Amino acid sequence: MGESYADLIEVEDILLFANAVITSTGQREFRDSQWEQRLSLDFLHRYVQGNYPDVYRALLALDVNDHNAALIIRNVLREPGGDGRLIAWRLRRMSPPRVYRLFAGLRRDGTNNRRTRAIVRDWLAARPDLAFDAVKYRSALKAAIRHAHLKPPGELGDFLFAPRRRARFETPVLETWRRAHYDKQALYDLPYTVAEGFAARRGIDREVFLARIAPQMTRLERLRLTEAAGRAGADTAADLAAMPLVRLASYALSLPPRVRAERRAELTGALRASAARAAGARAGTWGKVTAVLDDSFSSFGSPVKRNRPLAVALACHHLLAALAGEYRGLWLGGHADPLLVRPVGPTPLGGRIIDALETSPDRLIIVSDGWDNAPPGLAGEVLRVWRRRLDPGGRVRVVHLNPVYDAEAFDVRRLSPMVPTVGIRDAENLPALVELAAFAEGRTGLGELRAYLAERAETHLRNAEETEP
Repeated sequence: MGESYADLIEVEDILLFANAVITSTGQREFRDSQWEQRLSLDFLHRYVQGNYPDVYRALLALDVNDHNAALIIRNVLREPGGDGRLIAWRLRRMSPPRVYRLFAGLRRDGTNNRRTRAIVRDWLAARPDLAFDAVKYRSALKAAIRHAHLKPPGELGDFLFAPRRRARFETPVLETWRRAHYDKQALYDLPYTVAEGFAARRGIDREVFLARIAPQMTRLERLRLTEAAGRAGADTAADLAAMPLVRLASYALSLPPRVRAERRAELTGALRASAARAAGARAGTWGKVTAVLDDSFSSFGSPVKRNRPLAVALACHHLLAALAGEYRGLWLGGHADPLLVRPVGPTPLGGRIIDALETSPDRLIIVSDGWDNAPPGLAGEVLRVWRRRLDPGGRVRVVHLNPVYDAEAFDVRRLSPMVPTVGIRDAENLPALVELAAFAEGRTGLGELRAYLAERAETHLRNAEETEP
């Protein structure tokens, strides 16, 4: 390939940073505190932006999690110049609360250049119902409008900045908000999070409130409140199959084993349907796949990310089953029923990898935090011998997907230099991450990596333009 030493260093730096911004959300992990995670992540952002500013912006085209996407956008907008289209595309994929928090951060930073104001203006203009935002995110929207020097039209401006100026509003949601101050019935036509505040001030019984506000809940709100609202007799069963895979897996794992067993058909059907939707046209095209899935004690995660690594493994299990022509999932704990897995025991990855290789797969996917400890280092030795002695031609494609960022190492923990390791947060990104593994494996160089990032960015922008009305 004719790569220079500097090129090889850049590839390593970019892939290291990609793993970090895909996996870490700056929250406490099993082995790292929140402070350690954020300190490590902040260093990487500063290092990559300072040394590779063009690549830093382009990484928005990867499956970066929202926390790091917001950090990249916030840092990029502090600097002059650059194309704002990729930023605008990424903002459209983020949840409104996350975007409003980003705008608040830009305001605190004093970032108010022309490009920033244009991005805020265009994002607000593209919102499907700004009046709804005015009710649900009132203070955040006010701050964004002030920061971007915008003037909201008509009664929207009055609602935000002088609500007492009008005796009534023509826009239904604004008028409902006004009436809810004195009409108890009107609050049930408001968004759940807004109505909740009114209900608390009026002393409305919680169970009565949940039963009546259920039609106004979003799918995620219904999912979070299914148990409480169910006790109130409300029909708030969410459309589970429409949920993202990891979120659905997290919900399933949050239920007691007895409840999971009772709802086995419902939960398993929803996980399979969500996985089939994520697989799309790739369903059944991956040949024979075997997965080694980590359900050891460390897959508990942390109190703020409870069962997150285990949920990623469960989600990957179902997605790989959809992608494969023939599939087998091997859990470290030996569980035959994926729905009943729980985080317990050591991490005997080495033995399970041997079991997996004995099935003669086309692909071996390992989903683990990489802390092989029963015995320590066996997994790395198994992979070294396999790749050097038994399969030097790489007939079996082996990829390690790690859902946990190691703050001390500034990377996700690797099992072996013989196989590529990439970070993962959302199971839907698994096919793209397996593509990225080719760069981590050293089969391609800096030019190909930069071209890959550019192609991803152009594809996203082109698709966005085609879907715009």
